[in-house]
Order: sequence, then structure tokens, then C-alpha cells
Amino acid sequence: MAVLGLLSAALVGCGTQDAETPAPNAKATAKATATADAATAGTPSPRPSAAAPGPKPARVPAAPPTMAPGPGGLTPVYTHRAKGTEKVVALTFDADMTADQGPRAADGEHFDNPELIATLRRLKVDATVFMTGRWAEEYPDQAKSIGGDPRFEIANHSYSHYAFASPCYGLPTVPGPDMASDVQRAFDSFRDAGAVNVVPYFRFPGGCYDDAALRALAPAGVTAVQWDVVSGDAFAKDADAVAEQVLDGVKPGSLVVMHCTRSAAPVTERAIRRIVPELRARGYRFVKVSELMSR
Repeated sequence: MAVLGLLSAALVGCGTQDAETPAPNAKATAKATATADAATAGTPSPRPSAAAPGPKPARVPAAPPTMAPGPGGLTPVYTHRAKGTEKVVALTFDADMTADQGPRAADGEHFDNPELIATLRRLKVDATVFMTGRWAEEYPDQAKSIGGDPRFEIANHSYSHYAFASPCYGLPTVPGPDMASDVQRAFDSFRDAGAVNVVPYFRFPGGCYDDAALRALAPAGVTAVQWDVVSGDAFAKDADAVAEQVLDGVKPGSLVVMHCTRSAAPVTERAIRRIVPELRARGYRFVKVSELMSR
């Protein structure tokens, strides 16, 4: 568990910056807006007959919102909704698996958490899952199920879960020239698994990035998404402690980072069973990152 164990420290140690205030160091800059490729299909006849009414316009889903590019075209970083007082919160779950952990999965280690996904469905919680390409390859049926459920969206957590900046808590590092292709490889894995609800968002493994990484990632055309609330669920044993940390940190527009990995975050599902009803009692509504970013 060396690599995933180090992720726990990464989550605690990573600082964030107000996403609404671009800065020269590009720690929280804005990213290029994605455009919709779909177009409306079919227009109703101006005078449809009762027997043969004209076709209705096709409903085109809105493209997920992204941020405009930062200085020098750097990839932007979004951490939370900084404006407004509406009580919305985005719960996000990292589905971590590194490129070299296949043998551990074959030996029975569980990098998935189907019970957590089932609980989110039962509680009717919209959420964003930041998935590695290697996870999607290991659990293609689950990736397809999550990515086919309108309550969820899949975002990119890299293919290999290697670091995009060094040092990063001992994680192996992706070479700069390979960063954009690593991200694209993950998107390809989601497509190959049959996932549909995939958004152009990316989360840095370990939360580590610098200007060089933001520059190298620009060709991937993604908005980097971090967080403003650390759940502390990585390797936690006390579900109530995780729940209290989230409940203490959430404010209107917050973005919470948690995990969808049984071996690395064994109490997350139990924590969710407390977090969700308590936040709802406070008047909060759960949204996906795409909705949070659009508000």
C-alpha cells in the first residue's frame, strides 16, 4: 500500500487557492471552454397533420462547463464555488489504482467499492468519480455502470496515478512530454469500458502540480479540479471522525475529496451514511462538479 498510503499525506498537505481569482503562478487559473459537438436533429413541420405529426427537435445535452485558459495558456485549477451562498456541495470520489498494481488486484486486493456506489444511489446523491484509466481497465463493468448512470459523472484521475510534479510523496513521476498522453489514455480506457457520462475534468494524483505540469497538460483540454474540503478518509479507521471532518469543513459551494477504494479507504461508505443526512438537514443539496462549476 506504499503508493496509496502516500496519497493520504498528499491530500492533507495540498494547499488550494480561490478558483475565482487568477494568479500569475497559475495555481488557480481559468481554462478553455469546451464546445458541444452535437447539433439539433430534425425540426417540426410548421403545420403537422393529426395523422402524421412532424418530428420534434432532438434534445442536445449541454456541454460540461470548463474554465478559460490562464496566463500563457496554462491549464486552470478549480477548487470550489467561490461566489454565492446557495447551499450546494459536490462530493467527489477518487477511484485510485496505479499502473503497476495489477498483481495486487489479482491476489484479491479490492481497489473498488461497489457498496459505496450502491449507497450513493440509495441515498440519491449526485457525485463525481475521478477515475484512473487503470481502475477502469480492472473494473470495466463498474466503470460502465457508473458512467451510464445519470446520477454520476466520470472525470479523469490520470491513467497511471503517477505524479505530475516532483517530489510528490514518493509517487513515480510522469515525464512532462507524456503527461497529456497519459490523460488521453485514461479517457480511452473509459470509452473502451463503455462509460458515457465522462466530463473533461482532471485531478492531479497526490494533489501535486506546478506550472510545468499545467503547461504540459494544456493540450489535453481539461480543467483541473482539486478541492477545498479534505475528508481524511484515506486509510482512516473511524467513520465518525471522517464524517465530522467533512461536516466541519463544508460551506456553500464546497468541493469534498473522498475515495472509492476499499483497501485504501475502508470506512468511506459508513461515513457517507452520516454525512448525507446531516448535510441535508442543514439544507444542503448534492451536485456533480459540472453543476457546481456552472452555478
